[in-house]
Amino acid sequence: MPINEMRSIATFAKAAELGSLRKAAVAQGMTPQAASQALAQLEQHLGVRLFHRTTRSLSLTDEGRQFLEAAQPALVGLQRALHMAQQAKDEIAGPLRIVGPRSTFAPVLWPLLDEFCRLHPQVQPDVQLDDRIGNWVEDRVDVGFRVGRSPAEGVIARRLFPSQLIICAAPAYLAREGAPDSLDALAAHRCSTFRHPSKGSVLPWYVKVEDMRVDHHVVPALCTNDEGLEAEAVLAGHVLGLLTAVIAAPHIRAGRLVPLLTGHVDDHSSIFVYYGSRTAQPARVRAFIDLAVKRLVNNKAYVLTAKELQTAEAKGRKAHPRRGA
Repeated sequence: MPINEMRSIATFAKAAELGSLRKAAVAQGMTPQAASQALAQLEQHLGVRLFHRTTRSLSLTDEGRQFLEAAQPALVGLQRALHMAQQAKDEIAGPLRIVGPRSTFAPVLWPLLDEFCRLHPQVQPDVQLDDRIGNWVEDRVDVGFRVGRSPAEGVIARRLFPSQLIICAAPAYLAREGAPDSLDALAAHRCSTFRHPSKGSVLPWYVKVEDMRVDHHVVPALCTNDEGLEAEAVLAGHVLGLLTAVIAAPHIRAGRLVPLLTGHVDDHSSIFVYYGSRTAQPARVRAFIDLAVKRLVNNKAYVLTAKELQTAEAKGRKAHPRRGA
């Protein structure tokens, strides 16, 4: 229904309720002239007279009374729907659709989601982890996370923390095979590679050379599309792996993994949270975004400093001297 008809019907119903077109105009936030015009347009559209009007009184015609009886239930229902929508916008409850990358983000998302659900138990999260880049509108996304060099187009994005890629080995691997002392030396080592879950292509190792991201190709001794499984293979000492700091940081800090060639750690990508306009968001969406920013922006749990990396590498190399790498 065109908005002019809705406005005209609402003005008619309010005038009938208050017995005055002037009072109806005030209640509707419009001028008396605009209210009179809206009523005249409705009568012209319907082809009937709805009010008997004099300078001092206003009363419904038979046609006006019949029309009011038919229209009033729909108007009440519409007002109720508007009120419910406004109330839902301010209530931290209801469905919350979240999307993010599958291969690296679960360890980051779960602590955040756990805290949010404890704070707001009336929210029903609907979480889809997928490495494909979907369509914001078609997927009905409230909040999204993405690993990349830039945010998604057409949405607001906030950078959370850099996504570091670190060459890692277990102490058991180093004790057996030694540590490479250059990128070229990786050719003599057993390396794992990551197969893109949606594209199917085997990705090169992304490394930093003179502050530039470079594709370094290795011969795979193991290939998988799941970083969790890849990390397990590295922890078991079967292979060297290029792991994200999200996965590797706690193992490096605990001494279960040793970072290698740390001068080549790539950090050109970042983790972003993205969302639509904050002005039109329900309270549950705003609350989740605020918590994500509070907990994740430059979170040290997911980022290793250059000093940490260098110290851990030196310690690991000293404990397991290079043997013919």
